Amino acid sequence: MLRGNFSAKIDEKGRLKIPTLFRATIEDRYGTQLFITSLSGELVRIYPLQVWAAIEEKVAKVPTTLPARGRFLDRVNYFGQPGEFDKQGRVSIHARLRESAAMAGEVDVFGQYDYLDVWNHERFVSRLDGDPFTDTDARALSEFGI
Repeated sequence: MLRGNFSAKIDEKGRLKIPTLFRATIEDRYGTQLFITSLSGELVRIYPLQVWAAIEEKVAKVPTTLPARGRFLDRVNYFGQPGEFDKQGRVSIHARLRESAAMAGEVDVFGQYDYLDVWNHERFVSRLDGDPFTDTDARALSEFGI
């Protein structure tokens, strides 16, 4: 399971060194193949390829005539590319996604159970400030025993 937050940096070539704990967990469970994408372009989402393949299997069952399917695929493919850990545990984030998600300098890498979210640090802090956790959120989660 991928959980928690680690700071990392994007180097001048657009590579992200995945925090060791996350990389070891992914490699042990899924291998080195990845799919790196975003739905909104405001963050980078890194899926182990096996996890992404399971999502694709679900998408394949959605009728091609459903507009939401097309919009989903348009976005994840526009921002997405296959990737792999290099020998130093880095992954390349292609230029289009780096620019859109402001991936430069310090970033935060969040474990999200079976994938990683990578946020520009300042953008994420601003998001936290602008979108607080409310009593309504707490009530909604309490329905699930959380």
